[in-house]
Amino acid sequence: MAAEGKEGSCAVSLVATVLNEAGNLAEWWTSIVGQSRPPDEIVVVDGGSRDGTLEQLRSLAGSAPCEVRVEVCEGCNIASGRNRAIALACGGIIAVTDAGCVLSPYWLERLMAPFEQDPGTELVAGFYRPLTAGFFEEVSACTTLPLPWEVRAGHFMPSSRSLAFRREVWEAAGGYPDWLEIGEDMYFNHTWKYLGIKYTVAKDALVYWRMRRNLRALLRQYFLYARGDGEAGMYLQRHLLRFGTYGWLAFCIASPRGRRLAAPTAAAAALYTGRRWLRIPSYLEGRPAREKVAAVPCISLLMLAIDGAKMAGYLAGLARRKGR
Repeated sequence: MAAEGKEGSCAVSLVATVLNEAGNLAEWWTSIVGQSRPPDEIVVVDGGSRDGTLEQLRSLAGSAPCEVRVEVCEGCNIASGRNRAIALACGGIIAVTDAGCVLSPYWLERLMAPFEQDPGTELVAGFYRPLTAGFFEEVSACTTLPLPWEVRAGHFMPSSRSLAFRREVWEAAGGYPDWLEIGEDMYFNHTWKYLGIKYTVAKDALVYWRMRRNLRALLRQYFLYARGDGEAGMYLQRHLLRFGTYGWLAFCIASPRGRRLAAPTAAAAALYTGRRWLRIPSYLEGRPAREKVAAVPCISLLMLAIDGAKMAGYLAGLARRKGR
C-alpha cells in the first residue's frame, strides 16, 4: 500500500478511527494532548458519525500540540479506516490507538523508547488495563483480561488500541484486512509475526479502556470477536479445544460412566478457572471481603456464558467464511 502522506517527513504519527464517539471524545483527546512525548501529527478517520463526533473533533483539533488531519470515510470499517489513516500519515513510525480509550501520560514516550534504544526494533506492543465502574465490570475484567505478570512477551498478541510500528511493517503485512469487520488487529498480528518482525513488549505503555456495562453487551462483544476468528480462520485449535471441553463436560453430566470422572474433571476446571480468581485482589481492590468471595462463583458463571457466546460466534464466523 503506497503512502499518500509525505512519508518520513515526521518521526511518529498517531492514527485512530472514530465512529459516534461524541460522549467519549473529550477524555480521549485530553489524554492525547497531555502526552509527555507528543506525536508529530495526528490523523483521524471518521467512519460516518451521526452524533456530532466530527464537529467536536474538529473543534478539539485546535488544542493539539501538532498538526491534525481529519478525514471522513463514510461507511468504512475499523481496518479500512486505519489503513486510510496510515496512508495519509507522514510518520516513519505509526502509533495506533482507539477513540474511547484513555492514554496514560507516558504512553507514547514508552512506546517510542524501544525504537530509540534499538534501531533494529520494528514494532512495539503496548499494554492495556480496564476502566471499571461497578462490580459487574470488575468481575468481567477478572474473567477476560490478563494482568501484566501473566503475559509472556513471546506469546503476547497486542491490541491495536496500544501499538506502534515502522511503516514498513504495515506495508509488508499488506495493511489491516479491510474485508474483516472485527478481529482485524489479531489478523494483522498473525501476519507480522509470520513475517518474523522484530518486536518488543512495553508493558508500561498503558492504554485504559472501558469494560462493557452489562451482560448482554459483554456477550455480544465476545460473540463478535469469535465470529471474526471464524471468518478469518484464526485460532482454530483454541476453538476446537473449547468445543471439545464442553462436549466432555456434557458427557460427564449425562453419562453414568462419565459421572465417575466428575471429580478429576471438576479439579481440572478449578485449575483452569483459578487463574481468573487470582486477578480478584487486583481488579476488586478496595472491595469488601464478602464481595471478593462472591466474585469467585460469578467469574465461573461468566466464563460459561462467554464461552457459549464464543462458540456461537465461531460457528457464525465459519458460515460467513464459507459464504465469502
